[in-house]
Amino acid sequence: MSTTDTASPDAVRPARARVSSPMRRPAYRRLVAGWFATNLGDSALYLVLAIWMRELTGSDAAGALVFLFIGLPALLAPFAGQLADRMSRRRLLIGTNVGTAAVVLVLLLVDGPDRAWIIYAVTFAYGLAGYLTAAAQSGLLRDLLPDDELASANGIFTSIDNGMRIVSPALGAGLYVLAGPWSVVLVSAACFVVMGMLLLTVRVAESAPEPRLEGETAWHEITAGLRALLHDPTLRLLTIATAVAFGITGLLNATIFPLIEDALQAGPAALGPAQTIQGVGALAGGLLAARALRRIGERMLVFWGLMMLGTGVALGVPLVVVDLPEAWMRWGGIGLVQGLIGFGVPWVIVGVVTLRMRLTPARLQGRTSAALNMAINVPQMLMLALGASLLGVLDYRWLLVASALGVLGAAVAVLVGLRRCAPAPEPAATPAG
Repeated sequence: MSTTDTASPDAVRPARARVSSPMRRPAYRRLVAGWFATNLGDSALYLVLAIWMRELTGSDAAGALVFLFIGLPALLAPFAGQLADRMSRRRLLIGTNVGTAAVVLVLLLVDGPDRAWIIYAVTFAYGLAGYLTAAAQSGLLRDLLPDDELASANGIFTSIDNGMRIVSPALGAGLYVLAGPWSVVLVSAACFVVMGMLLLTVRVAESAPEPRLEGETAWHEITAGLRALLHDPTLRLLTIATAVAFGITGLLNATIFPLIEDALQAGPAALGPAQTIQGVGALAGGLLAARALRRIGERMLVFWGLMMLGTGVALGVPLVVVDLPEAWMRWGGIGLVQGLIGFGVPWVIVGVVTLRMRLTPARLQGRTSAALNMAINVPQMLMLALGASLLGVLDYRWLLVASALGVLGAAVAVLVGLRRCAPAPEPAATPAG
């Protein structure tokens, strides 16, 4: 794995001689700048689409359906991964970002309720572009960086994701109120164009697509990513545990409004600052994930991430059972809950994604990325729907308890399973160049 960017004199030293940072690579720095831009546009847009649909139709259900159309492309993720593994990832990323900008600009045609359906169509295409981007970017990073820099690279991207989720929705909503939805559309489209332009300046020696084997069917190719995740015992364990834990958090998402209202004794608007606390925790977790991974490895990083996530959910139970008399106590409690949840999630993601990138070949990166995203997002979407339907017949506190037990159970399963699995090979002392 190499890049045509000029390496520093230190590049000839073994990677283990010092902590190597991907930020010293010009190509990676451009990717970071582009990732910042696209996350700014993405996080600003997705919430505005729901608000816009709600205002156009006057229907809460119509507004909520926007989130369903963002999630539905997860079902097509394997095809996105297959495409990313069969062509130049750099060209695919350029085309996807420029194409996404063009698709987003179609929203300028929405001028009333009779054209509100365009929002759903654009949302679906925009969500599918996200899976194409994730699959292609995974392969590009694998070609660009040595193994010992992958954790730092994933941690930086995760931190940007979560940092933008703190500020971008508020910026997007504010711009929507001040200048209307078209202003948000134009800003978001410009952000995707910026990423496409930056990618034009990136030079990387990409791995060549592997030829289709004789007798190999299209279905065999498309499912190769999932089979690769399940082949290695450790990767299989962490993939299943992450899918189960994140799927169960769909129940938690279904209870978020009553949880916040009862714990804080406040209205739905309190969700905003509570989510900001979670975002700050996630930002901190992402920034520290790579350092923790170097000390304890990917497997234990996933375990401790699940433990923090499960503990945070579990601490929410007493907050809705015990009536705390003071506002500072209630906010302190919900801050601890949200902070632990936010901090733990990036550790899980960075751990399992870094292990996946290390243990799978370069030209399986797109399909394994897509398979992992599908394994996480589809169960979460289904459990959210189940939780929403159960709220009519069950006290939401039982769903909260089930979420805590499920996530902590997944953490325990990781710890027990790791004792039975042969350790995954450590990153080789690859020269950083």
